[in-house]
Amino acid sequence: MTIDWYKEFVNLNYQPAADDLICLFYFEPAAGISGKEAAGRIASESSTGTWTTLFTMPPRMKALQATAFDIEGNVVKIAYPLALWEEGNVVQLMSGIAGNIFGMKAVKNLRLIDVALPSAYIRHFKGPHFGNNGIRKMMKVAKRPLTGAVPKPKIGFTAKEHADVGYETWMGGFDFVKDDENLTSTSFNRFDDRVKYMTRLREKAEKETGEKKSAFLNITADVTTMKKRADLLAENGWNYAMIDVVVAGTASVMTMRDYCSDLGLAIHAHRAMHATFTRNRKHGITMQFLAKIMRLIGVSQIHTGTSVGKLTGSRRESVALANLLREKKTEAVEGMLLRQDWGKIKSAFPVSSGGLHPGLVPDVLDIYGTEMILLVSGGIHGHPKGTRAGAMATMQAIEAWQEGVTLEEKAKKAPELKEALAKWGHYKPK
Repeated sequence: MTIDWYKEFVNLNYQPAADDLICLFYFEPAAGISGKEAAGRIASESSTGTWTTLFTMPPRMKALQATAFDIEGNVVKIAYPLALWEEGNVVQLMSGIAGNIFGMKAVKNLRLIDVALPSAYIRHFKGPHFGNNGIRKMMKVAKRPLTGAVPKPKIGFTAKEHADVGYETWMGGFDFVKDDENLTSTSFNRFDDRVKYMTRLREKAEKETGEKKSAFLNITADVTTMKKRADLLAENGWNYAMIDVVVAGTASVMTMRDYCSDLGLAIHAHRAMHATFTRNRKHGITMQFLAKIMRLIGVSQIHTGTSVGKLTGSRRESVALANLLREKKTEAVEGMLLRQDWGKIKSAFPVSSGGLHPGLVPDVLDIYGTEMILLVSGGIHGHPKGTRAGAMATMQAIEAWQEGVTLEEKAKKAPELKEALAKWGHYKPK
């Protein structure tokens, strides 16, 4: 008697339909399980299967089965019929392709690398409200990377102290001041107070510099509270809101995308907690999958690492993530990305941050180019002459890269950069 039916979910001759979703997985079968059976179990558990054969099943159900159709070593491609997925509901998609399968005893390790989304699925999503061109127009910055910094230490300042550091950041030439992931509304720095002080000093900085200034103020909370905080931002003339998108969850981000768009607010996505499931090279999901989902549901930018700063991530990964967010058609990268046509979905900015200082700016720009958000925080606040000089040194480092000269050459006529190089040189934090 046949007990299980996992191998029925494997067909190496299957040709995916144009509207199939294609998932790329890395997998390691448990002891005693063949690669083919493990692949079938993944396809089964994430679609119409269960652990045993059933007494009866409508014949039409066969057409809803996922199919493992390409197995090369420990990498498998699985095709999912479009009908499995609710229109415009990425939460349900995550429950399928990134749900129960990670707990199966039949796989020792399982990692969702990427998913290719067909146009028939994408058309139900709005994507980013502004797109990169819209953000540049809004901030009146055309050719250089957009720049920002977190007041450091990341938490502990009062609302007024936070705003004062922000003012110095703006006056040094930066576009944005950013809350960090763990600052929302604390007893010593209430969100409403921070908005009040930041608004006052933003207006002062704009008047004194003639430049557009903004901030990524962290509204992360329950959705009702996030809406109230977004309202306050809009009432005070802000054009951005920040959300810790992983801890907030895809459902709340989907809701807040539309709410913020109605208020004219772009969304800065912080990826706090992502490494709990992206760092393990053999198990979990990848950062590129997370970035893809966030672009789909409408954030304007998301952190993607530096490869030269303090956080994990290679140059190859940083480039792949940047392309995934910026390009209209993302080309396949072996073992990392599937080809993706984004259709009418607008672009989003990669955000490079984590352990940067002026001496590392050319390295980051070599990786990303100028179509990015560059966050340099400790690397401006730790400048020997203070935050404003640190921001100026970073802007000088950007100019040096654009002019095609070394930082040392530029520093001969840029005292702020000279002092930054004297302190940090080209040091890469560990």
